[in-house]
Amino acid sequence: MIATQFPPLAASLFSLMAIGSLLLAFVMLGSRWLKDYLLAFAAQSWLIALLSAAVGYYGNFPELYFIAALTALFRGVVLPWLILRIIARLKVDRELHERLSPSSSLVIGAALVLFAFVVSSHLGRTLHLEGSVAVLALTVMLSMKLIGFLMLAVRGEALSQILGILVLENGIFLGSQILVPGMPLLLELVILFDLLVIVACFGVLVRYLVTHAGVTHARALRRLVG
Repeated sequence: MIATQFPPLAASLFSLMAIGSLLLAFVMLGSRWLKDYLLAFAAQSWLIALLSAAVGYYGNFPELYFIAALTALFRGVVLPWLILRIIARLKVDRELHERLSPSSSLVIGAALVLFAFVVSSHLGRTLHLEGSVAVLALTVMLSMKLIGFLMLAVRGEALSQILGILVLENGIFLGSQILVPGMPLLLELVILFDLLVIVACFGVLVRYLVTHAGVTHARALRRLVG
């Protein structure tokens, strides 16, 4: 079953969850507090887990129930817990080195969503998918990817960079659940466990920054070159 073959009720439910995930990305973009980032990411991950389960139910993909459970466990519980431990150890609770204010970031984020919608609408017309949930899924996926890149560009704390990468990856994962729900289970599992590696590596990097540079700002990596 492809995205255009879902019943109207299922398409509406998927759309609601996708839009909710995008709004949570804006919560992260518009806040300075790391714990707010973390709570929004955890809520976003639980929404994506529910989306996976719903796609599995309506599309008759029983393996997606397993993916939904792993998503809720790893993205919604384990990763936030690991990042929360890093925040507690470093005693850094807010973004101090932002290149843009939250209000400016929100305006740019809205412009990126508009750009994603234009691109997705064009692709929808080209592929004859107008009016389907596929166009919305493409819009949300591209928007979350662009917002993740924006967070990487305008936020200076290394922990903010971790969450920017996770938002970017959440966008890809959300889009794949709607657009290609029959994606091989092994590939889904690789994506999930890769996130654990990313967070673990960033945790080591941040501790190294604190030890050798005395700060948690990502630009301090320049001091470690050589």
